[in-house]
Amino acid sequence: MSRLAVVCGGSRGIGKAVSRLLAERGCRLAVVSRNEDAARSTVASLRGADHVALSCDVSKEQEVQKTFETIQNTCGNISYLVNAAGINRPLCVCVCLFRDALLLRTKPEDMLALLHTNLLGTMLTCRAALRSMLHTQGAAIVNIGSVVGLKGNAGQCVYSASKAGLEGFTRSLAKEVASRNVRVNLLAPGFIRTDMTAGLKEEDGLRSIPLGRFGVPEEVAQAVLFLLESSYITGQVLVVDGGLQLVM
Repeated sequence: MSRLAVVCGGSRGIGKAVSRLLAERGCRLAVVSRNEDAARSTVASLRGADHVALSCDVSKEQEVQKTFETIQNTCGNISYLVNAAGINRPLCVCVCLFRDALLLRTKPEDMLALLHTNLLGTMLTCRAALRSMLHTQGAAIVNIGSVVGLKGNAGQCVYSASKAGLEGFTRSLAKEVASRNVRVNLLAPGFIRTDMTAGLKEEDGLRSIPLGRFGVPEEVAQAVLFLLESSYITGQVLVVDGGLQLVM
């Protein structure tokens, strides 16, 4: 039977590109999204059969538990988990565009929303998925972080903290489950053309990117696939940013 891949945040942007690529590689997909209609639309566009769409807010423990129990009962053991669900303010090298994101102007409820979805949500989905992944040969997890989590960015303190936390979490979990042959890695994108960066003028950022352009979700998906299939890589951070971190 083909491998079962769960993609959280799999209905749009990077997650959707990952879902499509894994389907092309012959995986069965469980596309998880807060928007069930969007998840169903993505599943309908995937190559192959036996894909499922599920609605889940990854920041809510009970929803996560119920969703992964459903996946286990209806689809079987999980081979791959990709955590692409997240909320953010677009990565920006011009602080003036996002002054309302400065820490002094950030509401506590906005802080909690970012931390719960970007960090706690990944912790919850990993914990829920591992119950079946521990019984799967070649199981792997890829968490999606951000270059901002590695380098920091003025005006994005909370977002940066949520993504930086993923690095420590990923490395620690990799140590915990390595003896069970489950690999855990982090992918850190830079400027990628998605809905989250749609409000940015691409030309404003091009001078700051050594390769001179934004990336596209499909390029990130290729990196995710590399980490999922690389049997001797765990606890690592792979940066996909066109060289942006070199100048941050």
